[in-house]
Amino acid sequence: MSAETLARAPSGVTWDGINWADVQRQVRRLQARIVKATQESRHNKVKALQWLLTHSFSGKALAVRRVTENKGKNTPGVDNVTWKTPVAKTNAIASLKRRGYSPLPLRRVLIPKKNGKTRPLGIPTMKCRAMQALYLLALEPIAETTADLNSYGFRPERSTADAGEQCFICLAKKTQAQWVLEADIQGCFDNISHDWMIANVPTDKTMLRKWLKAGFVYRHELFPTESGTPQGGIVSPVLANMTLDGLAARLAKRFPQEKQAGLRMYMIRYADDFIITGNSKEWLEHDVKPVVVEFLAERGLVLSPEKTKVTHIKDGFDFLGWNIRKYNGKLLIKPSKANVKAHLDKIREIIKGNKTAKQVNLIRLLNPVLRGWANYHRHVVSKKTFARIDHNIWSMLWQWATRRHPNKGVKWVKERYFRTQGARNWIFAATEEKEDGSKRDFILLKESDTPIQRHIKIKAAANPYDPQWEQYFESRWGKKMLSSAKGRGKMYRVWLRQDGMCPTCQKPITKRTPWDIRHMVKRTDGGSDAASNLQMYHLNCQRNQKYAEYEAV
Repeated sequence: MSAETLARAPSGVTWDGINWADVQRQVRRLQARIVKATQESRHNKVKALQWLLTHSFSGKALAVRRVTENKGKNTPGVDNVTWKTPVAKTNAIASLKRRGYSPLPLRRVLIPKKNGKTRPLGIPTMKCRAMQALYLLALEPIAETTADLNSYGFRPERSTADAGEQCFICLAKKTQAQWVLEADIQGCFDNISHDWMIANVPTDKTMLRKWLKAGFVYRHELFPTESGTPQGGIVSPVLANMTLDGLAARLAKRFPQEKQAGLRMYMIRYADDFIITGNSKEWLEHDVKPVVVEFLAERGLVLSPEKTKVTHIKDGFDFLGWNIRKYNGKLLIKPSKANVKAHLDKIREIIKGNKTAKQVNLIRLLNPVLRGWANYHRHVVSKKTFARIDHNIWSMLWQWATRRHPNKGVKWVKERYFRTQGARNWIFAATEEKEDGSKRDFILLKESDTPIQRHIKIKAAANPYDPQWEQYFESRWGKKMLSSAKGRGKMYRVWLRQDGMCPTCQKPITKRTPWDIRHMVKRTDGGSDAASNLQMYHLNCQRNQKYAEYEAV
């Protein structure tokens, strides 16, 4: 498709008439070409493809769709404008032009942190968000191709669970590192050098400079921005990641013989928090830390003195809400005490803030919090922690229930708010009766019912924008679906639609036969994750089919 065809919208197309599968297909093809050109170090080709993508109708449509369908879609910037109607969204696509674009300053709000301090959050206008989303479509494929292998924060298809599993891989064996440099960058987002980003981030320099120098408004007063990338901007996480990428390569260059010398150096990073392992405290403090300080200084950053320290694995350290520590030579990753306390404090706040609420409404408020926290920690050693939290929650709820009925006995209160199911006698549950006479039971989740399941770490080199990794990510997506009740239900519907038969060999798919799932219309071609677009097949059938195709070639 030519540049002219990509750049203009189809004649008369409205927001509701956009073919999103075709839009997605066009963008993913350009992103795959950007990845290939980056891998081949064809920098002029990369720039040409980026220009093509940022001036295309498909790119602009996807950018507008992102900012009008995410959680911040109803949060305006300083101009107090949001795009809610189809007409406004259609006009927004046409307004995303580089020529004449001048970003408005960000609206500054302060978010409280755990330590009592505040984190500044900058809220751009809808148009600035859409422009950033548009240029991010062209920048993120490069960021994913050039990223540090063990960087996991703010990256697609990666999570804290991957970082935790990498910690286990690097620290579990007896022969591995015993010392860990816990590093934290002081005010990372607020202090990154503008000059460094403009000189080194492979995106439109003019646009980047405009965003970085836009300033912010706080209490009706305009303030300039001399450094940093605003927390709240869509492009900011990728800019921060690209600023910190290269530290692993710098360490490998400075210590080329680290493996032969038994230094056991590994770096694991999540956003601006990272750890570096080593064979001795002295080596990490006197050799490795100066390299890190030098690397960060080039980018206008410094380590936080209060959070940066060297710890022995027997003493353990906290990372991403977990405590990682060896007990008698065995590495265990558990929910950290601080994280457990914060979780219980949040639950206590919800219960105390709803002293007079209906039991059904209280369960509605608590269940998402319990489910989210348990799912976050279900990949680590947390079964005993879950049971202890369940007991603490029961104590809170019993106090909540008895306070409502000071003149009633214990037995009456128990029968009013708690039920018996099987061997369990203290299930916090209630029944809601709807206007049509139907009834629905609401039961409080127990975190101890969450199964502990080992997380399979993503391959370090996996790139979601590279077509060569498409099958790998599709397989991971299928396994992720099976790990959730909602996902298993979808898989079961697919299995029923196929009458339990493999479409290739027409033989039954059972638990004993290895199988996998694929998209009939690939996601890179605009296919959806709906059950109607999924297909189950035997693994051997897929391998035999690929082998036959290879032989035919």
